[in-house]
Amino acid sequence: MTRITLVQGDITRQSVDAIVNAANSSLLGGGGVDGAVHRRGGPAVLAECRKLRASRFGKGLPTGQAVVTTAGDLDARWVIHTVGPVYSTSEDRSGLLASCYRESLKRADELGARTVAFPAVSTGIYGWPMDDGARIAVTTVREADTAVEEVRFVLFDERAHEAFARQLP
Repeated sequence: MTRITLVQGDITRQSVDAIVNAANSSLLGGGGVDGAVHRRGGPAVLAECRKLRASRFGKGLPTGQAVVTTAGDLDARWVIHTVGPVYSTSEDRSGLLASCYRESLKRADELGARTVAFPAVSTGIYGWPMDDGARIAVTTVREADTAVEEVRFVLFDERAHEAFARQLP
């Protein structure tokens, strides 16, 4: 069974097998977690993302999917990039958000990763309400068929940490 832990802090400072990046579809960096992963990971992460764009993902990585690159200068072996959905009040996109976690865990299993650090995907500039994002994240990880031993949710601030803590027994 996968152990779920919570940490308040900077996901780019985690020592894990894989760090999940809440990427934008371009895979070329941006703001929030995506920008931080690219800055701290260095040029190797961007170089591999550019190769992915030039080959399989010419139009960008689809929402809800996940792809792997090196972790570059991060204290991890890999970065798993996933594109979360933008929150909508008129369309239920919760299945796409859950897919980000499931697909990231599938990539982790393919790699043999045992420890994976996740951010709160889509809860930043993509506007997903934190409590609902936490519910979807924790429920999806709990229900996932994965060999990952520890999923570490790395939450940027106290509000996010509290929202995730409410989802754990």
